[in-house]
Amino acid sequence: MPDAVWVVDDDRAIRFVLTEALRDAGYAVRAFEDADTLLAALARDQPKAVFTDVRMPGLPGLQLLERLHAQQPELPVIVMSAFTDVAATAAAYRLGAFDYLPKPFDLDQAVAAARRAIAGRAAPAVAAPRAAASELDLIGRSAAMREVFRAIGRVAATDLNVLITGETGTGKELVARALHTHSARAGGPFVALNTAAIPSELLESELFGHEAGAFTGATRRHPGRFEQADGGTLFLDEIGDMPLLLQTRLLRVLAEGEFYRVGGRELIRADVRIIAATHQDLEAKVQRGEFRADLLHRLDVVRIPLPALRERREDVPLLAEHFLARAAQGMRLEAKRFAPAALAALRAADWPGNVRQLENLCRRLAVMAPGREIGLADLPGASATVGAEAEWAGALRAWAERELAEGRTDLHARAARELERVLFAAALAHHGGHRQQAAAALGLGRNTLTRKLGSSRRRRSKGAT
Repeated sequence: MPDAVWVVDDDRAIRFVLTEALRDAGYAVRAFEDADTLLAALARDQPKAVFTDVRMPGLPGLQLLERLHAQQPELPVIVMSAFTDVAATAAAYRLGAFDYLPKPFDLDQAVAAARRAIAGRAAPAVAAPRAAASELDLIGRSAAMREVFRAIGRVAATDLNVLITGETGTGKELVARALHTHSARAGGPFVALNTAAIPSELLESELFGHEAGAFTGATRRHPGRFEQADGGTLFLDEIGDMPLLLQTRLLRVLAEGEFYRVGGRELIRADVRIIAATHQDLEAKVQRGEFRADLLHRLDVVRIPLPALRERREDVPLLAEHFLARAAQGMRLEAKRFAPAALAALRAADWPGNVRQLENLCRRLAVMAPGREIGLADLPGASATVGAEAEWAGALRAWAERELAEGRTDLHARAARELERVLFAAALAHHGGHRQQAAAALGLGRNTLTRKLGSSRRRRSKGAT
C-alpha cells in the first residue's frame, strides 16, 4: 500500500498541482482546504507526512504545526509559504517543521522533501521562541535569499559552528546576528570581532584576554572576547586574515574549550558558539599554506554562502526603499521615494560594494536629493550610467503595472509591437532611411527589417479600416 501524504492549503490550484505531483511519485494523497478538516481526519487515519500552508482561514499553518508536533512529534510536517523572511522561516523550524518550502517552489523539490520525510530523517530540535528579526535588515524575496533564510532556520536552533562566506558588504554579520537571535543562546551575549581590524600583536589579547603586567601597557586584567561571549555567540569576522600562529591557538581552544589569558596561569573555560565569516577562498589559502586545514574543518561545520547584490537584483528596489525610509526616519527628514526609472537604474547597477554600498547611497540621497521624488538625475556615479536604458525600462514597468491593474492580458504582444515600431523608426531616421544600415545597427538582416516593416504597415492599415 502506498505511503499516505496529506496536503492542506486554502489555494485550490496549489492543492491540485501538489496532489498530482505526489500521486505521480507513488504516494496516496489526501487534500484539505483548512486545518480543522485535517485534524478531524487525523482522528481516523494516519499519514506518513503532511504539507501545510502558513496563511489559511481558521487555524493558521504554524499553529497546526505546533499542535501536530505536540501530539505526534514523529510526524514530519513540511511548511509552505509565499511570505518568506528569516523570522518566519526560523519560527517554522523552531516549532518542529521538517522542511520549509518558499512559494513558488519546484514540484520536484516538494516530492524530494516528501521522500526525505518518509525516510525518517529527524526534525530539527525545538527551541524556545525568540525575538523577531525585524531590525536585522535581512531583506529579500529572491530565490537566493530564500535559501539563506532556510539555512538560518535549519541551523539556528543547533550549537553547530557556522562559516558564512560572501563578498564584502553582503551582510555576513546580519546573518550571524540572526543565527544568534533565533538560537537557544539568544539570552546570552553576541560578541563580534573583526580579526582584520586588530593588529596581529594585539589579536591574541583581544581573543583570550590578558593579565596585568603581561606586556607593556597592560596595567590591569582584561577579559577577552571568549570570556565576554560566555553563554552566547562569538562572531569572528574576516577569519581568513588571522595569523597562522594564532590559528593554532584558536584551534586548541575550539578542541578543548579552555584557555589561558595572556600572561595568566588560571585555566578558563567558556561556553561559546563560534560563527566565522570571510570574503576569501579559504580552501585556496589552505593550499598556499596560509590557513590551517584542521581549523577550517572545525569552523566549516555548516557553511552559509551569501549572494552578491548583483546576483539578487530583484531585491534591490525592496532594499533601496527600506534604506531610504529608514534613513529619513533616523535623521528626521522628509520622507522621499524613488521614481520608477531611478529604481530601474539601481537594479541595473553592479554594486561592487553590495548591500552596504546601496545603504550608504540611500543615506546620501535622503539628505542631498532636492525633491520628494528621487529621479535619475539625483543618482551619482555608476548608478546613473545606466540612465538612458533605465528610463525606458522604468516607464515600461509603470505602464505594465497600470495595464495589469486594469485586467489586460495582451501586454507582451502590444509591448513587442510598440518596441519594434520605435526602434525601427529611430534607426531609419538615424541612417537617413537607408534600410541596410538601419538593419545592421539593429542587429537584423535587411530582409527581416523589410518584412517586419511591411507587417507593421498592414496592421496599421487594418486598424484604420
